[in-house]
Amino acid sequence: MIRLERRLTEPRWLSSAVPLVALIVAFVLGAVLLLFTGHAPIGTYRKLFDAAFFADDALTSTLVSSTPLVFTGLAAAFAFRVQIFNIGAEGQLYLGAVAASGVGIALDGQPSAITIPAMLLAGLVGGAFGALIPALLKAFASTNEIITTLMLNYVAAAVLDYLIFDSFSFWRDTSTPQAQQFPQGKPLVGSGIWGGLDAGSLVVPLGMLVAIFAAVGLWVLWGRTRFGFEMRVLGDSPRAAKYAGMRSRRTIVSVMCLSGGAAGLGGASQIGDFSHTLDPRSIQQAGYGYTGIVVAALARYNPFLVVLVAVLLGGLQNAGYALQGPDFPAGLVGTLQGTILFCALAAEVFGRYRLRVGRTHIDAAEATA
Repeated sequence: MIRLERRLTEPRWLSSAVPLVALIVAFVLGAVLLLFTGHAPIGTYRKLFDAAFFADDALTSTLVSSTPLVFTGLAAAFAFRVQIFNIGAEGQLYLGAVAASGVGIALDGQPSAITIPAMLLAGLVGGAFGALIPALLKAFASTNEIITTLMLNYVAAAVLDYLIFDSFSFWRDTSTPQAQQFPQGKPLVGSGIWGGLDAGSLVVPLGMLVAIFAAVGLWVLWGRTRFGFEMRVLGDSPRAAKYAGMRSRRTIVSVMCLSGGAAGLGGASQIGDFSHTLDPRSIQQAGYGYTGIVVAALARYNPFLVVLVAVLLGGLQNAGYALQGPDFPAGLVGTLQGTILFCALAAEVFGRYRLRVGRTHIDAAEATA
């Protein structure tokens, strides 16, 4: 008889083996799909990884693609570890982008030492505000946060479209007749454009450096503080947390707001590092918030693994854009991402449970009954 038996303790090696095995299985399944569609798996994967990491300026482009994924992955991982399922990182990233863009425009002409921290703070607050509503609903009305955060993604997208396409808001550029006819956001100039760390042929965006700092901060908060202990108890057993006198409602609201704030920082980075204007279409088509859930699942909610997985998936996205053409499978990158997610979820089952094979032992008294 084959059965699943829950592990009482999880070996240390398993936390690294689970995502690694998930990636290997996903790429093997991707190779099978390539064979069925008439493409050589080894040659296709070689082109994919070369365009993602090894070609000229490929790693810089990969860091550009992966920076928002680190933030949304951290947002999902931080909340999911407490069994709070924040599916709203997409909308919270939008609100962070709106807030950071507005501050960047308003502070035009100020020194970078003022503008960049202000944009980061605005993005943090904008994302946290987007998470505050579902946080309060969950904490005080026991509302399902999956539904509320998911639906608020569409609300945030509608706000984004309204600011640029359906109004003459502060964010919309109306300086020329052409801009008035074809809606677009006001461009950031001067100190609103973030720099980066220039390491020879590699340029590390400022947002990536902030994301790494955020990963360290979340790890310290989770494992080295009293608040982190309360989060762990709440995630393991809400009833035990209530019995111990912990303020569960405050913890839920705080976790959700921190998660939304991390996603909002991703929106600020998207504006300051890359687009330099509030562009609803490009930011919505990227799907950073939903891909961040894949990143968090594959990283098993570990902040440091989130950074590595985000770079991997960002590299795949970057390679997919670079290799678009008749000789490259158009849906390969999306298929790989979906396969990686399903393999990560399947591997998570075997991380939590042990597979037992053998005959069941029946109690003698029960057998004679």
